[in-house]
Formats: sequence, C-alpha cells, structure tokens
Amino acid sequence: MFKNAVKIFTLNKFDIKVDPSWLLIAALITWSLSRQYFPNVLPGQTSDVYLVMAIAAMLCFFGSLLLHELAHSVVARSYGLQIKSITLFLFGGVAELASDPQTAAVEFQVALVGPVMSFALAFGFWVFAGVVAMASMPAPIIEVLSYLSVINLVLALFNLVPAFPLDGGRVLRAYLWHRNGDILRATELAAKSGAVFAYALMALGLLALFQGATVTGLWHILIGGFVLFAARGSYQAQLMRSAFDGKTVKALMTRDPVVVGPDMTLNDMFNLIMLKHRISFVPVVEDRVLLGHIDTAVLTGIDRENWADTRVGDVFTTLDVSTRVRSDLPIRDLISLIAKTGRRKFLVTDNHALLGVITLSDLTAYLHLSAMLAHPSKGG
Repeated sequence: MFKNAVKIFTLNKFDIKVDPSWLLIAALITWSLSRQYFPNVLPGQTSDVYLVMAIAAMLCFFGSLLLHELAHSVVARSYGLQIKSITLFLFGGVAELASDPQTAAVEFQVALVGPVMSFALAFGFWVFAGVVAMASMPAPIIEVLSYLSVINLVLALFNLVPAFPLDGGRVLRAYLWHRNGDILRATELAAKSGAVFAYALMALGLLALFQGATVTGLWHILIGGFVLFAARGSYQAQLMRSAFDGKTVKALMTRDPVVVGPDMTLNDMFNLIMLKHRISFVPVVEDRVLLGHIDTAVLTGIDRENWADTRVGDVFTTLDVSTRVRSDLPIRDLISLIAKTGRRKFLVTDNHALLGVITLSDLTAYLHLSAMLAHPSKGG
C-alpha cells in the first residue's frame, strides 16, 4: 500500500514505517501550531518558544497516533491476525493487516480498541496537565499537554464516526455482519456510509473555501477524498476476497487454449489465430510439448513486411518460470504475483504439459460477474 514508506524502527515486533507524505502533514501541523494556535492560547512568548512547543506537540501527537494503531495491532495479533506494518502517512496512521478478521466479534474488538486508546490518552494528558499546573510548572508545558488532550479526544470522536473505513465504520460493518451473516453486504453498506461522510466533508470544504478559509477547506476536501477512495477500495477488495475465496487457477483458467506451432509464419499466426480468435497471447506447442509463447509485444517489434518470411519458432518467447503457474495456485496468490511482476498472462502447466492459460482479463471478468450476481438489479 505504501511503496515508498521507510522503516524507522521495530516496536513489539511491529515494523514502524513513515511514508514521505508524513513530512508534509508534520510540517503543516508544526507551522499552524507555532504561528496560530499557541500564540492565541498563550500570548507573550517568543517565536522560539512557540516553535519548540509546536515540535513537541507534533511529535507527541504522532506518538499518540502510533499508540492508537498499536492498540489495533496488538488486539489483532492476539486473535492470530498478521500485521504487515504500522505506517504514518499524510492522513495519520494505519495498521496494515495481512488478512481481515474472520468473525464479526473480532472485527468489532479490533476496530473499537483504537478509539478507546485515544480516549485513554486524552484523559491521561488532561490529568497530566492538571498535575503540572498544580506543580506550578511553566505555562508552555501545560498548554502542550492540554493540546494533546484535546487532539486525542478529537481523534477518538472522529474515528467513531460510522463511516467506513474509519474505526466507527468498521464497528458498523461488524454489527451488520453479525446481524446478516454476509460480510460482503455489510462491507458494501458500511462503505456507502463512508462515501456519504466523505461527500459531506468535501461539501464543508468547498463552503470553507468560499468563506476564505483556504487551508481548512482544502484539508476537508483532501480528507473527504481520501475517505471516499478508501471506502470504495475497501469494498472492491472485499468483493475480490469473497469472489476468489477458495478458488484456484484451475477453476478460472481457459482450458484447451488455442496454440500455434513453431513452423507457422507470423503472418498466418496473426490472421488465422490472433484475429480469428481475438486473442493476443498464444502458447507455442510442438508434439504436445510446450515450448513457450508469443504475443503482440513480439509482433510489434518486427516490421510487418517481414511477417510472411518469419516463423514463430524464430521469435517466440521461450518457456520461463516467470510465465508459468501451477493449476493449484490460489487466486489470491496469483493476484499478488500479478501485482509484483506486472505480468498479465500466464501459462498453466504440469511440468512441460500445457493445461490452460489464465489472464488478468479472466479474473476481472469473473469479478464483474460476481458483482452482477451480488446485485442482479444493477446488471441490466
């Protein structure tokens, strides 16, 4: 999810990473606190004091975000869920789960513990600020602690909004999942709540822009856009998991695919096979032995006037481990392979025997069909 994130340390066996986008929000928070917030709540200090206060508050705020995500991660791990990493980025922090909770009860507990941690931090900073005030310690320390109490309270309340993929939206999904027993339907409804919330945020952002509050308006629009993107993406991811659950390459591959022999010319192969069957990827087979494949990428590298004199056997791509998959490979692993390699078409083999062909188009067609079956009224 965060390809450019950099690991900074490991905490409790969790990799803690920072995405470059975090630097932007860190700078924005520091600037706004040092130039606006702290000068307003504590006038009369020097610019250096405000800057130190802002940096301390910003670092402690992101520490609070980290504890929020660690709470999710610890509870998730206690139920056997694997956590890829915890990443701080432009919109806060996220614990990247390798898989979703298997029951609604686990989903509920994993989702709720984050806001509970933020409420606990808000209360802790409030108590600490009171103790510091009674001890007559410097006012800047009191104001930083007060700010951290308020910002953690805001974080907890914001995350409890029933808008997926916020924690409150995940709690909503857990409730709908428990009530109906259908995680896909629950995810869809929760994602719709997320979309409504996102559009409301963006509308407020536009209103703020018209009133001259440029930074506030842009920030609302950015957060709303992120929530909308994440909500839609989460539903699509769940649709994929539901559609491909338990499926292997064997179930979705094209069996007995059209093949070409090495002696056929490129001209005949293009006209008699590719155009006729509307395919762009053809296995090359001789005496029932799979030799490799040829596709349009090979053809585009050869001048058209040479096709009639060039045989498939002269230019085809030889058999390679990167182009082959097993028939028992789970579809989820195939999707990971596609994402990792960028390859869209694979030969399904048993040793050197061709069993079929599977492509990204096969997966998207099946996914589209699954979506239509999930919503018959939308299918036409």
